[in-house]
This record gives sequence, C-alpha cells and structure tokens, in this order.
Amino acid sequence: MSDGGGVAGSNTFRECILGLCPQCGQGPLFSGYIAVLPRCPNCGLDYAMFDPGDGPAVFGILIVGAIVCALALFVEFHFHPPMWVHLVLWIPLILILTFGFLRLAKSTLLVLQFKHRAGEGRKS
Repeated sequence: MSDGGGVAGSNTFRECILGLCPQCGQGPLFSGYIAVLPRCPNCGLDYAMFDPGDGPAVFGILIVGAIVCALALFVEFHFHPPMWVHLVLWIPLILILTFGFLRLAKSTLLVLQFKHRAGEGRKS
C-alpha cells in the first residue's frame, strides 16, 4: 500500500509494535511514552488527524482486568494464599501490564486508523 510517498507493502504489525509512522514506517509516532508527535520527522505526515480517544485505555482496562482476574481466581482457588500474597502478586502485574499495553494499544489504533482511512462520520 502506498499513500502519498509511503512505502509499498509497509508492515502494519511492525509499525504497531514499534510505534512507527504508518505512512513511511520509519519515523516515530511518539515523543515520550504515549505523547504523540505533531508530525513524522521522516516523511512529514501530520499526526493531528489521528484521534484514538479513550480506546487504548478502555482496551487496557478490559484486557488487563480479564487477565488479572483469571489469574487471581486461579491462584485463590488452587493455593488459598493470604491476602498479602495477592497484593504482592497482582498490584505489580497490573501496573506492568497496563503501562506495557497502553503504548501498544495507542500505536495500534493510530496506525490502523491511518491504514483504513478512518475518521469522524461525515454528512453526505
């Protein structure tokens, strides 16, 4: 797929995982951990058109919550540990998974929004 100077056959999976520009596949999407740059430093694609909204946070809450709940129930019913073991296990896991997943979810939504030319609804 080539969009205005983009690389033909660009790798969507690679761009999502590494947080790269969806048009050229070279420039970064983020200036910090999840702060989106104004434009791609490599090809000049304006990132202002991207709007993931609350999508990454919602996906994070649902997916991380399901994983942690399933694991916590498994540990509780099979090992019956004291409450402090649950706190020691699940609080760090929740933080690690949430922060790890948030950037991945945001870059995935931004890249897919570009690849599928998604935008706000328009009146015909």
